[in-house]
Amino acid sequence: MNFKINQITPLLLVRELGEAIAFYVRQLDFTLAFRYDDFYAGIEKDGYSIHLKTDYDTTKTQTTRSSDEQVDLLFSVGDVTAVFAEISKRNIEIVQPLREMPYGKEFYIADPDGYVIAFVGSVH
Repeated sequence: MNFKINQITPLLLVRELGEAIAFYVRQLDFTLAFRYDDFYAGIEKDGYSIHLKTDYDTTKTQTTRSSDEQVDLLFSVGDVTAVFAEISKRNIEIVQPLREMPYGKEFYIADPDGYVIAFVGSVH
């Protein structure tokens, strides 16, 4: 097949759309790109997007994720130490504190629906 992927947008199923939007906009500095009724929205940051869709059964599948370090999203960032310092000042659940790994430094947070988000910096 010969086609080009221009962007990949993950879709997260969330318990409450307003709460999910507020977390990503207020805590992680995303912007709201669009909202469709009360069940679907798109958020953006630095040219990348995530779509959020209401699913009332989400909590039963997400609640165990933060305990076993299963990563749902991975953000590659420049200065992961500075990002960790800023995240640490906010009311955000840190699942895995900043640590050094063979591939670089990383830390994990959880969003209100239990999705685990990794922030990874490259080895210098």
